[in-house]
Amino acid sequence: MRTKKILAIVSLLILSIIATTLYASNNIFTLDDKILDVAYSELTKDTKKQIDCLADNIYHEARSEPEKGKVAVALVTLNRVEDPRFPKDICGVVKQKTQGMCQFSWFCTAVKSNKGSESYQSAKEVAVYVYANYEKLHDITKGALYYHADYVNPGWKLQKTVTIGRHIFYKEGGKNYDGKTKPPAERRFSFETFFLSDDGGDKFINL
Repeated sequence: MRTKKILAIVSLLILSIIATTLYASNNIFTLDDKILDVAYSELTKDTKKQIDCLADNIYHEARSEPEKGKVAVALVTLNRVEDPRFPKDICGVVKQKTQGMCQFSWFCTAVKSNKGSESYQSAKEVAVYVYANYEKLHDITKGALYYHADYVNPGWKLQKTVTIGRHIFYKEGGKNYDGKTKPPAERRFSFETFFLSDDGGDKFINL
């Protein structure tokens, strides 16, 4: 009888550990940080400009992806902002050209964002959420700076980090780069949210 009770307790403990592990592996965010719920309308003009660039990139690169896929594209964009080899703001990263070629191919085409569509609104919501909480997010791309669709093979000599949806993510081999691990004083771009105060002025909140 006592043996059965011990086995039952051990079984419950094992199930609890498994459940916790599964939850953590599927959870985009850290468990001990407060996630900010920010509305686009609360942001200043300059911040909205950066959010619009991020939303455009998510829309064109991942509008058919699940939420994690959209978050992953947003994280790669912001990870690039933190890398000194890339431009130091979001719009610069999204619009960057190298030897005349766009880093994000959609930007070099005539395609436009359908800003009234549900998929664009979803992209904008993800853009605001990831921008406001970048430093608190668990990086599901594992520090990736690059990705491509799973139906192409560019032959990159890079370290694969993870596959999310239809995208395969990469970073440079042998490097564990993740911009969020840098001390704030060493960051290139300060991920801060500017809110409009009641009188229409800027209310600065350091994230």
